[in-house]
Amino acid sequence: MRRKRGGTLAAIAMAGVLALTGCGGSDGGDAGAQGGGSGELKIGLAYDIGGRGDQSFNDSAARGLDRAKQEFGIEVTELEAAQGETDAQKEDRLRQLAEAGYNPIIAVGFAYAGPLGKVAKDYPEVKFAIVDDYTPGTDTGDNIANLTFAEEQGSFLVGAAAALKSKTGNVGFVGGVNTPLIQKFEAGYTQGVKAVKPDATVQVKYLTQPPDFSGFNDPAKGETAANGMFDSGADVIYAAAGGSGSGVFRAAKEKGAMGIGVDSDQYKQPSLADVRDVIITSMVKSVDLAVYDFVKSVNDGNFKAGNKVYDLEVGGVEYSTSGGKIDDIKPQLEQFKQRIVSGEIKVSAKK
Repeated sequence: MRRKRGGTLAAIAMAGVLALTGCGGSDGGDAGAQGGGSGELKIGLAYDIGGRGDQSFNDSAARGLDRAKQEFGIEVTELEAAQGETDAQKEDRLRQLAEAGYNPIIAVGFAYAGPLGKVAKDYPEVKFAIVDDYTPGTDTGDNIANLTFAEEQGSFLVGAAAALKSKTGNVGFVGGVNTPLIQKFEAGYTQGVKAVKPDATVQVKYLTQPPDFSGFNDPAKGETAANGMFDSGADVIYAAAGGSGSGVFRAAKEKGAMGIGVDSDQYKQPSLADVRDVIITSMVKSVDLAVYDFVKSVNDGNFKAGNKVYDLEVGGVEYSTSGGKIDDIKPQLEQFKQRIVSGEIKVSAKK
């Protein structure tokens, strides 16, 4: 069924204009470059905090959307979460998209889980996808695809890289928000470090606690946390903190230390060009692949509800080699990778 609200179409039109104006296209075109495709699909995408341009998680989703738009000629509207907003605001954003005829609709980030569950029940004809949310043993709905990742596996590999590169045997982990999802990154990273150096020290700091999700977009907090770790002997820090990671990299550059990126290959991000020399690798999470696969499945009439896990074996997670800073340890990392894929090493998602 559909529920109508007065002024909804006007609201979605204005929201779409604001989103498009704020993010811009990858080809440097005008706002129209983000929508107005000639295909039959009208895709609505709701970003997490930071939106397109965060150089990390959201940008990876944007790359998948851009690829699908170019390949299938679809129409796209992108909206973005605001700092400190409520679940009701997230729910309203998704309802606006559904009422305006967008189908499918993609929600980027686990924070949309509750709101999307409510909206999907009211719009059974609309196909939804949510990135980074699935609770084992639950029925999420016949029209919801859960796109999840084996973050612990990719984080194991960059943990091994940190330990192999560290001269002090003391490394750090900066998490954006202390949630079960980010704890998976920490768990894998710590296991990777310990697989190389069992007696290594792993310092851990989360920037915020739920329901405060600003830790994903607060570079100043990232820099402060990293400085504390470097002052306590760390010489490599893994930043699993979205947009806050830029602060970690700034601190690493000032201290002559090393940083590890997350979600995207952050060495290649234009906005991080001034700190890229300290980024030795990134744990690349292929949100772009998941978003593209989902859109393609809907376009081809092959939509499947339920959870799909993108792990090392299918290229869902990986470590980057841009800049050549880990070329000397790549053989060891590849050995660990093969042992994980084969099942010889089982990486726990729990701390």
